[in-house]
Amino acid sequence: MDEKKLLKYAVDYLSKYDSSKNNLVSVLKRKILRLNVTNFEKKKLIDIIENIILQLEKNKFIDDDRYSSTKIISLSNSGRSKNFIFNYLIKKGVSKSQIQNNFNLMQQDNDNWELESAKIFTKKKKLLEKNESYEKKLAKMARAGFSYDICKKILG
Repeated sequence: MDEKKLLKYAVDYLSKYDSSKNNLVSVLKRKILRLNVTNFEKKKLIDIIENIILQLEKNKFIDDDRYSSTKIISLSNSGRSKNFIFNYLIKKGVSKSQIQNNFNLMQQDNDNWELESAKIFTKKKKLLEKNESYEKKLAKMARAGFSYDICKKILG
């Protein structure tokens, strides 16, 4: 495998999945480590990854800022809490400042986005329909990462 094939693999991966820069680096490293070549060749390929990432950034294939803003929107629309989204993006290698900046932009666009996300969560888990105790419902929402204030507003 050479640089062109590795670049093609990266582009193919990005055509299927949106990815952060650090996540793509780990995907490429895993791909290289699975190859049936000598350790010297693997080391050479791993050294090439940085050039590939720079090319992809230059051509706007990967952009951590865009990635984090789209993930925040999609995860909040699927009923995820701010804490869950933050930890998810940190795990994917997005910087804390980028995440916080995108949260601030989201807050400007829609002030109640986290409350709406909590409503979606309660609908999905059918918390308002079940005859469980208030404490159990509260615990489920807390484990999902929602703040106490938001839980109180939703559960009444």
